[in-house]
Amino acid sequence: MSSLYFMEDLYLGSLNERMFRAFSPAEPSTRVKRLVNDYHDLMKDYDVGRFEKDGRIPDEVLKRLGALGLFGINIPEAYGGLGFSLTEYLQFIEEAIKLDVSTALTFMSHTSLGVQVLLLFGDERQKNRYLVPAATGEKIMAFGLTEPDTGSDARNLQTSAEPSPDGGHYILSGTKAYITNANYAGAITVFAQMDPKKPGHMGVFIVETDWKGVEIGENMPKMGLRASSTAFVRLDRVSVPVENLVGKPGEGFKIAMTILNYGRLKLGAAAVGLLDQSLKDMKKRAAARLQFGQPIRNFPLIQEKLVQARVRRFVSSAMNEFAAAILEKAPKFDPAIETSHCKLFGTTRVWDTLYDALQVAGGSGYLSTQPYERRMRDMRAGTLFEGTTEIHSIYPPLFLLGKLNKRSDMRSKNPISRLLFLIRKAFGRDRWPLVFEDEAMRKASALARANVKTLKRMFFLGLLLHGKSFTRQQFLLRRWTTLSMVTYGLLAILASLSARQRHGCLEREDRELLLYFIEEAREVRKKNKRLLPDKKERLHRVLFERMASE
Repeated sequence: MSSLYFMEDLYLGSLNERMFRAFSPAEPSTRVKRLVNDYHDLMKDYDVGRFEKDGRIPDEVLKRLGALGLFGINIPEAYGGLGFSLTEYLQFIEEAIKLDVSTALTFMSHTSLGVQVLLLFGDERQKNRYLVPAATGEKIMAFGLTEPDTGSDARNLQTSAEPSPDGGHYILSGTKAYITNANYAGAITVFAQMDPKKPGHMGVFIVETDWKGVEIGENMPKMGLRASSTAFVRLDRVSVPVENLVGKPGEGFKIAMTILNYGRLKLGAAAVGLLDQSLKDMKKRAAARLQFGQPIRNFPLIQEKLVQARVRRFVSSAMNEFAAAILEKAPKFDPAIETSHCKLFGTTRVWDTLYDALQVAGGSGYLSTQPYERRMRDMRAGTLFEGTTEIHSIYPPLFLLGKLNKRSDMRSKNPISRLLFLIRKAFGRDRWPLVFEDEAMRKASALARANVKTLKRMFFLGLLLHGKSFTRQQFLLRRWTTLSMVTYGLLAILASLSARQRHGCLEREDRELLLYFIEEAREVRKKNKRLLPDKKERLHRVLFERMASE
């Protein structure tokens, strides 16, 4: 098995020590800091509240963003971009998101989704034709995957691509929904079915928005992100040259899943940035606001909100950095469990923290003149983008099952052979090479190891218990994912702190933050470690069936 597998190895094999030891978090580089400063200077010239009221980012601003290099931040210098690494890109997002989510989303979606398709899978001709204008913002890119009736179920798209009689084109027909950047875009990477008899046999096509048959709808009225463009895209027998097929016929689904890893990390980085900003806002407000003759920061229930925000930022950052390191080593790799955990943890925890920040602000936090309302409206979409919270709450074990089913032991027609294989996996010894002298790190390692044993048993015994219906046991899948997510958090933190310890820069606060998260992880373990449903889950079915019959 590839040395780049980590969480998958953890559950199907053993802990990848080499990968764990090789990880080393990076501080923001000089060019990241310079770009952040330049972006701050640019945004000072504008009232972002006006962007929201007008429902769009002015053309002048888009041009200046392009001149600054933000539309080419991850595009190699050879094509006119800045050539930032993935880690540098995420570090920039953490800072940019604090100024305005809609503006940041515009270049984030362009770079991490639309452009990323070409970076990883485009041929040289496609890169030269599209990446060069994409890098300057002359041709903003959009990502055309979602459809009116197809969100997370990406295998079953309705948009079709049929070869033309002359064999020189594909004819695309269908409708794409909720497409970010639709009315800013000069080109869209469109995903379409290439064989109606084979769901998931998809292709990716570069479609220019001014071509005949392409219709972009009006921007949709949204709860938040109002300055970003979100619209339907209708394709009425659009003739696309065969050279605009990205990759090979049938590779579309694989490409989509690969690209979404980058989108999930983008959301994870955005969460880190707003966790950081919310913490700063809460600290300032809690020190200045007086109640009962003293600053509210003196009250434990307010202190708890600040501490939780700090811990959430610490954990989310470590998770993102570890997953980014995997993709930097192998950009086309699919660390789906890691990126799914990053997205789920980051977007749910930042939502809780945005709520807390408004609470600390008190009544004034409810005023639209304060930043809290817009941030909550804008980041609410984070729990929907790149797969909903509900999908990511069950996706990791389903992904793991897909990998397991490719193994010869699972494909055996002998039921006894399969039974013995699952039992060996559930109760087999695990190799755990992590040894620490530091007490906090030792505790985290022991808890992570206990969780891995539990997760293996839940997964493999769950397969034995439920058979083919395992994929429908959503409460079990959610419990598994929740426990796996904090386990990944513990291991990502341990990898980060181990590197800091080697470099002699491990701080006392690092240990304290880890100890706090250990206690959170223990609570999660206690609640989610069971294989069988509890009374509440059983009552769920009774109550729902009664409601459904009304």
